[in-house]
Amino acid sequence: MVLKRIIPCLDVKEGRVVKGKSFQGLEYAGEPVKLATKYYEQGADELVFLDITATNERRGTEVMLAAAVAEQVFVPFTVGGGIASFEDASAVLDAGADKVALNSAAVLRPELIGEIAQSYGSQAVVAAIDAKRNENRGREVWINAGTNNTGKDAVAWAMDAVDAGAGEILLTSIDKDGTNSGYDLELTRAVSVAVGVPVIASGGAGGAKDMADAFAIGKADAALLAGMLHYGKTTIQKLKGELVGLGIPVRVA
Repeated sequence: MVLKRIIPCLDVKEGRVVKGKSFQGLEYAGEPVKLATKYYEQGADELVFLDITATNERRGTEVMLAAAVAEQVFVPFTVGGGIASFEDASAVLDAGADKVALNSAAVLRPELIGEIAQSYGSQAVVAAIDAKRNENRGREVWINAGTNNTGKDAVAWAMDAVDAGAGEILLTSIDKDGTNSGYDLELTRAVSVAVGVPVIASGGAGGAKDMADAFAIGKADAALLAGMLHYGKTTIQKLKGELVGLGIPVRVA
């Protein structure tokens, strides 16, 4: 039986963890290394760090963050935001990250996915997809921290990203982000069924039931969560206990 993964996400802006709603109204939520250590000790299966302003500010991801986290936590972690070249990805991976998340740069130049995968393996490349509902055309891919609509169909792009060499999909619903109303199950399921790699559901987690739905209905392999952890509404241990009660197989310490 394959265990489902619980992955805290830390959105980083100017060296601090922030959280908003639908990528807007960002508020301070803590210090990245301190929170990472806390979640690692609670039993997180993995961690994700996203420098959410790096791309729009035309700068690279902070490599020192990856190095600092690698010294404190001993579960796989992904770093994304501002990774626009093979050199950017190499610096983050060599600093200690297990995976890099590619969003805007991969959409603009899909070849980047293959370049990184060829040197580090597909398992080290996560295609991060930010999708937003278009009433006429399903869910479309947005880049540059959710400010630029590419017009690309989210499911089609997920398939293309996997064909290019991505070993995992981090799928975020902009509409659901920060709402605590549950994941976009229709989108999650569509991508999960379409690709042959693990899919991480992201955007909208409000509790264990939402996560269980992402696994059972959305067919996700992992669930990302942020706000309800950052603000102390629950803990990873408690969530895992609730998931076990809902019949979801998870790693329990």
